[in-house]
Amino acid sequence: MKRSVMVIGGGISGIQAALDLAEKGIKVDLVEKLPSIGGRMAQLDKTFPTNDCSICILAPKMADCYSHPNVNVMTYSEVKDISGKAGDFKVDVLKKARFVDEEKCTGCGDCFKVCPVSLPNEFDMDMRERPAIYVPFLQSVPRAATIDRAGVAPCSNKCPAGLSAQGYVALIRAEKFKEAVNLIRKTVPLPSVCGRICHHPCEEGCNRTEVDDPVAIAGLKAFVGDYVRQQGEDVPTPIEEERKEKVAVVGAGPAGLAAAYRLALKGFKVKIIEATSKPGGMLWWGIPDYRLPKDVLTAEVDYLLAHGIDIEYGKTVGKDLTLEDLKKEYDAVFLAIGAHESLKLGVPGEDLEGVVHGVDFLHRAADKETVAIGKKVAVIGGGNAAMDAARTALRMGSDVTVIYRRTKDEMPAIGAEIKGAEEEGVKFEFLASPVKIQGKDGKITAIECIRMKLGEPDQSGRPRPVPVEGSEFTVDVDTIIPAVSQAPNLDALGSKDLAVTKWKTLEVNPGNLSTNIPGVFAGGDAVSGPASAVEAFAAGNKAARYIEKLLNGESIEPEPEEKDEHVITLDDVKARMEGEITKSERVLRQHIPDDKRRTSFEEVEKVFTKEEALKEAARCVSCGPCSQCEACAPACGPNAIDYNMKDQVVTLNPAAIVVATGFDVWDPTSASEYGYKKYPNVYTAMEYERMINAAGPTGGHIVRRSDGEHPKKLAFIQCVGSRNPQVGHPYCCAVCCMHATKEAMLAREHYEDINSTIFYKDMRACAKGFNEYVERAKSDYGVSYINSDATVQENAETHNPIVVFDVGGKQQSKEFDAVVLATTLVPRKDTVELAKKLGLKLTEFGFFESSDSILDFGRSGVPGIYLAGYCAGPADIPESVAQGSSAAAKAAEILANSGGG
Repeated sequence: MKRSVMVIGGGISGIQAALDLAEKGIKVDLVEKLPSIGGRMAQLDKTFPTNDCSICILAPKMADCYSHPNVNVMTYSEVKDISGKAGDFKVDVLKKARFVDEEKCTGCGDCFKVCPVSLPNEFDMDMRERPAIYVPFLQSVPRAATIDRAGVAPCSNKCPAGLSAQGYVALIRAEKFKEAVNLIRKTVPLPSVCGRICHHPCEEGCNRTEVDDPVAIAGLKAFVGDYVRQQGEDVPTPIEEERKEKVAVVGAGPAGLAAAYRLALKGFKVKIIEATSKPGGMLWWGIPDYRLPKDVLTAEVDYLLAHGIDIEYGKTVGKDLTLEDLKKEYDAVFLAIGAHESLKLGVPGEDLEGVVHGVDFLHRAADKETVAIGKKVAVIGGGNAAMDAARTALRMGSDVTVIYRRTKDEMPAIGAEIKGAEEEGVKFEFLASPVKIQGKDGKITAIECIRMKLGEPDQSGRPRPVPVEGSEFTVDVDTIIPAVSQAPNLDALGSKDLAVTKWKTLEVNPGNLSTNIPGVFAGGDAVSGPASAVEAFAAGNKAARYIEKLLNGESIEPEPEEKDEHVITLDDVKARMEGEITKSERVLRQHIPDDKRRTSFEEVEKVFTKEEALKEAARCVSCGPCSQCEACAPACGPNAIDYNMKDQVVTLNPAAIVVATGFDVWDPTSASEYGYKKYPNVYTAMEYERMINAAGPTGGHIVRRSDGEHPKKLAFIQCVGSRNPQVGHPYCCAVCCMHATKEAMLAREHYEDINSTIFYKDMRACAKGFNEYVERAKSDYGVSYINSDATVQENAETHNPIVVFDVGGKQQSKEFDAVVLATTLVPRKDTVELAKKLGLKLTEFGFFESSDSILDFGRSGVPGIYLAGYCAGPADIPESVAQGSSAAAKAAEILANSGGG
């Protein structure tokens, strides 16, 4: 026989049960779903009928319970599965990751101050906010913080590099701009650049797309990168330690720069070998100034180089030196040569004068070379390179037509680039494909195309274009710019030993990006084929991680893929916010005028101003809720924060189980006759309870939401939602009579000029001292009682609630400064699920079914499982405490009777 009992629920009833059992020498596992024990009693200011301080009574019990050698308190935990029988239960408990080491955390609160996320504070009934890292209340037990992380935000989940978009948006909203840039650079080394040219799949994932428009995540990245640099705050990050190992990076494109930066931060000596005269790869040679000004790219690359990275331009591996040379001189090599070779169309006439391939055209334009193009230009393709070529040719004075074999919907280019091309006057010929280039005297005269129709999806998931027989047509042009795709120039590496795929890309182990040559890694477009800059950044980061492992003498076996985190949905956010997301118009970036755009390479989209950025960042709904900005760890003196903490399943073997899961407070919003959330000065009793608490959101002051003044005429309405079959709660909740009376008395204690009136159906004051309590409220505190149902209206001018009631069959009304609704208490939302796991029955009202006998109350229908407190039906605090002790005695009895005691 296992001498232990599990108590489910850490409210006053569960605490009492645990303490009684522990004092008998019985081991107890107390499982509480929230980060702290204490339950609803911790939210109360005073308790009736003595009006003693609630937390003064509760806190010592919480402390005794947590520190008792026989009690194992498991907060932030919940029961997942139960099997077995009385005397030998098997219970799987999910201990959720709080991302804070409970043993190290001192509860000092330094981490709270730096958290940029603000969330409704559930403990204060959402009347003030809390950070994403928090303790529920001042006297929480344990006094350890919890990071409120419900999964991964969809924006971060969509980012190929895994950048915490919500994190830097939250930091921007909090005006922590340098911290935002630091966070971005942990994944994307060029914030200003990426913010301008990224295809921003993060925005596609944004939950706001289902409400209005996604947050302008890319635009915010561009803003904060520029802002920090312009403020002179972009200083190099200190190097961790100087290392003697040397790494060669071949190629100064996004992948090469990312890898070089990561390795330099770790102290390795890094040299980049770049074949051209400028850094950035396709960022420099393939993206025109109107999208990415060269001074922005130069400034951000210079920041990276300032970390001790050496770069040598105009040197080609395979021509000026060999891969073997690099292997001899360096401890590791990363090949990031990109994909700079344009693929041909493969149609007759492609060798005629006037055919300029897209990559070559953009490269020469970026190098300020004179590019001979005619007045009528056809650009072939639908990707970003095609859009860049088309808009560049337009700015050179040409009439430009883009020919694309699918429809606009299938174009892989960024939507904003397509729209920009359209606005500037680029023409489009969709569902058309070149079949022949016509010419005369060796020069282009026209391009012959064929109409296409969309067929079945191909490997890309897009409909395959199928030629329409007999639909040929011609377009008169004098220049053709094919921009259908690119490939890496592997011949330039001059190595026959490197393994190559059938697609003529470098073959690597996808798990660690190692090639078939030891010590040589590869990534970016040379491996993946043409992809986005952010995907290249991700490849560079990954390669750097495994190169570091190699140089540390660690295994470079690919790390196992982690189990996917839950991706937070809009429904998850709504459930947390208890309602709809308020619509908020997206802040649009300003553009230079269309007529200027057609003749200038000036940047088209203006970066957000500070005011615009703050307004746009405020639209984020903090899906996380933790934004994963990682601002709290540096602020934590005891180093208690662990972002890698995982959920754990702990198996317990109790002999008996006490269920004390408590209750939920009914939300009266649906009962429109009371005006809750419709009229500002209508409160629930629990909201009022938090207001009058000195540690509450108003510091103990009773205030009106409409004007901040304290009310002088208060109304309390009892039985709101209880004893009402229409809302499914025909039972008496057992507490609202005394609760309303207590709160009316406390109002007078706070302000001598407050007069309170209580509207009641009947006064159930039958417990010891309760009737005297009511009489004292009348005689000593001037509380008035009116026996009537009541509804609430409002004086629209003063926002004063008007209570409508009936006396002697005659309807009357009375105006008050505020109304407090004593709402019913209901079974917890998770009661049905827990009942299935425990094998328990529920009453018609949804409470756990207990023995009908008053003397034997607390026995469930399952031997070895006992009930205590409100989960088994309406009960006030004294009753709940007594029931906790009763359940503990029954649980101890089963141990004794079976020989375990």
